[in-house]
Amino acid sequence: QVQLVESGGGLVQAGGSLRLSCAASGRTSSMYAMGWFRQALGKERDFVAAITWSGGSTVYTDSVKGRFTISRDNAKNTGYLQMNSLEPEDTAVYYCAASSTLSYYYLDSSYDYWGQGTRVTVSS
Repeated sequence: QVQLVESGGGLVQAGGSLRLSCAASGRTSSMYAMGWFRQALGKERDFVAAITWSGGSTVYTDSVKGRFTISRDNAKNTGYLQMNSLEPEDTAVYYCAASSTLSYYYLDSSYDYWGQGTRVTVSS
């Protein structure tokens, strides 16, 4: 089992920045990749970004490319999502997730473990 705890959400004005953290504990040796998803009110949960835990390869959804950066600190078992130039459309609950195999990085069904979510609100 892997436990994930997100932090760093909050209220920010458009154009501002936030950094989300996802602390992993438990059987972290089984983690192959970490992903970030978000769910806006009344909408489905969507893929945001993913990173392989050992090699650090990254992938992003088009709408956040150039604005968001996913990273990880293996020594701290923590993943990060740096979000810059935030837009009101980025308002959502953000979830981190861990996968042991990551067949399809953009599918939430590919991830085995999920955090509780952290809310991000971007005001215009």
